[in-house]
Formats: sequence, structure tokens, C-alpha cells
Amino acid sequence: VQLQASGGGSVQTGGSLRLSCAANINIGNANVMGWYRQAPGKQRELVARILPDGNISYADSAKGRFTISRDNVQKILHLQMSGLKPEDTGVYMCVVVSSGMPFWGRGTQVTVSS
Repeated sequence: VQLQASGGGSVQTGGSLRLSCAANINIGNANVMGWYRQAPGKQRELVARILPDGNISYADSAKGRFTISRDNVQKILHLQMSGLKPEDTGVYMCVVVSSGMPFWGRGTQVTVSS
């Protein structure tokens, strides 16, 4: 399984970014798909996840600002981020759980300046 994340960049507070994670497997059969982030000096944390049945959950910090979605045809997982804050800065990684095993992408850097 290979996952390629893209869409990161540098924005100012209040800006928006759309992250994408392209998979080389049929993500429609994945158990869970999600985005995590890791800020410098901090532990990796879950930002948002989506289940095969469409149920979605977000970290409290992401609620109302981020939207996770998936395109099963294109095999891409998206994370639309708006109202970005400096505390959103970090490396964002996508994960796909397939056949009970997690597969991680390499991550894309998001930097939000004040």
C-alpha cells in the first residue's frame, strides 16, 4: 500500500488549505481512513477520521473548521482546512487501515503563521 499526501504549505492565520492523500488501493474497502498531525515536540494526534459507512469524527480542535472526505473512485482522501490557526502547524499524515493493518503516508507540512 502506498499513500501520497499533498497540499500542504504555508498560510497566514485564517487561511485555508486542502490536503489530499492518494492511495494505490481500493479505499472503498478500507476500515478506517484518517488524518493525523504531529507538531514539533508533540505527540501525533488524530485530526479526523472517516469510516467505510461514512461516519466521521473530528478532534475538538478541528470541529467546525476541517472537513474530511473521500473519493472512492479516484482513491483519494481529502482534508479541507479553513480558519487555520498557528496551533494547526505540523506534519499532516494520512492513514488507511486495510485488512486490519494501518498504512501511513509520508506526510505533508502545514505551517500557519500569525
